[in-house]
Amino acid sequence: MTNVCVFCGASPGNRPELVEAAGHLGEAIGRAGLGLVYGAGGVGMMGALSDGVLRAGGHVTGVIPSALMEREFGRTDIPDLRVVADMHERKSLMYELSAAFVTLPGGLGTLEEFFETVTWSQLGFHTKPSLVLNVASYYSPLRELLDHALTTGFITPMARDLVSVYDDTDELVAELVGLTAVRAGADAI
Repeated sequence: MTNVCVFCGASPGNRPELVEAAGHLGEAIGRAGLGLVYGAGGVGMMGALSDGVLRAGGHVTGVIPSALMEREFGRTDIPDLRVVADMHERKSLMYELSAAFVTLPGGLGTLEEFFETVTWSQLGFHTKPSLVLNVASYYSPLRELLDHALTTGFITPMARDLVSVYDDTDELVAELVGLTAVRAGADAI
């Protein structure tokens, strides 16, 4: 099974449609036969995401530092819970277990995880795709910022192309299925 890492908030935010979209993405990932790797939280966006995958019969791997088990309501009811020492180990394991990265709405931690994966790709540390789900235009300012960084010469067109922003969950999941199939075929050669 191919795993997809999803970064998102432990908070629900204040817009119900964002949490609903997390659940819908989870269901779509599960139906597509992809596994989920995520931060193991049981509330907010994380909880809705993992609930969606489980509802669709998918596999969930959660990775969480022991210090956050209580704060993020770490899920002990998922098939594969990995409790690690710290955030560095969390991110390293999540990256290792995943073939692609998706970013949903979230706060500073979500943005940090997103930018780190994209930066690592830019530096050639991995070639895994980074996709952003622009739920209710949440990431429209990010798209504008990346385009601005391109036009002002701070990133190259190749670097800008490392981030794909989708406004539709089903299109994003279809892209994931296509990308992971291509990667699996390349690995088999």
